[in-house]
Amino acid sequence: MSTTSSRPWLTADAHARLVAELAALRREPDFGDEDRFVRDQHRQARIRQLEDLLHNAVVGEDPPDDGIAEPGMVLTVRYDDGSTDTFLLAARDEVGTGIEVCSPDSPLGRALHGAKPGERREYEVPSGALVRVTLVEAYPYGRYQSHG
Repeated sequence: MSTTSSRPWLTADAHARLVAELAALRREPDFGDEDRFVRDQHRQARIRQLEDLLHNAVVGEDPPDDGIAEPGMVLTVRYDDGSTDTFLLAARDEVGTGIEVCSPDSPLGRALHGAKPGERREYEVPSGALVRVTLVEAYPYGRYQSHG
């Protein structure tokens, strides 16, 4: 099993953007007045979130091109109604990748993790309904990027 399965996966661009955001947040002064107290709490929480994400992230390193769904892979799935969707399985902090992003921690992401092409999985949506989805294809983001 790949080490990326339990660690967030980020592109190099997303990593650089998050490092810059963290640096900017750290440069902001703490304010002692009550009006800024809540804002400071949110800023400190975001700093902790970014520090944790950046400390544990796998950056730009493609997972093996073995067709198995895991973070860093572009997945194409088919729903039971016949519709298809293609997305990058990665941390939600990915932006500008040119492709929709699905978090590995989402119900869909958790259901698909470890799936092989042709495998059918199901996950529960907030309404309580079960949605069935079949993995059509999974390949590393680097391959998508070079053809995208």
